[in-house]
Amino acid sequence: MITTVNLPDELHALLKQVADQERRSMNATILMAVEQYVAERSHRARVRDLTTEVARQDAELLDRLAR
Repeated sequence: MITTVNLPDELHALLKQVADQERRSMNATILMAVEQYVAERSHRARVRDLTTEVARQDAELLDRLAR
């Protein structure tokens, strides 16, 4: 799928600099950054959900430990 993204000039220059340093294309650098962003958001959501579940399941124990 082809997607066009308009980047501010400063961000474009930084992206080009990173891509050049890593000897990658700008496209590959963007793909890696987006994949990392999506994975991190997914991980944070999973941690949040698990934390909520533990707090719900162990509310009494957590309350006793807090005293």
